[in-house]
Amino acid sequence: MSNSAVVTTRIDVETLDLIDRVTASRGQSRSKFVALAVREAARREAAFLAFVQEGIDELDRGEGIANEVVMAELDAMIAKHEARCRD
Repeated sequence: MSNSAVVTTRIDVETLDLIDRVTASRGQSRSKFVALAVREAARREAAFLAFVQEGIDELDRGEGIANEVVMAELDAMIAKHEARCRD
């Protein structure tokens, strides 16, 4: 059994030209470049989704900070910065 799968997709000509330039300079095949790029994009997306889920879980546990509190702190920070800029 193979440990890889074939994926077919359409990309615009400009993106294909970029891929061709990069792969030519690396001496790499399109297939390998795209497979590595997709793997990296999937890893980043999975990490982002896990990060978001952590926040959702914190909110579900009641560990969030009320919007009013956050806005008050931001307003105070902005006022402090504006006061410094006037001096």
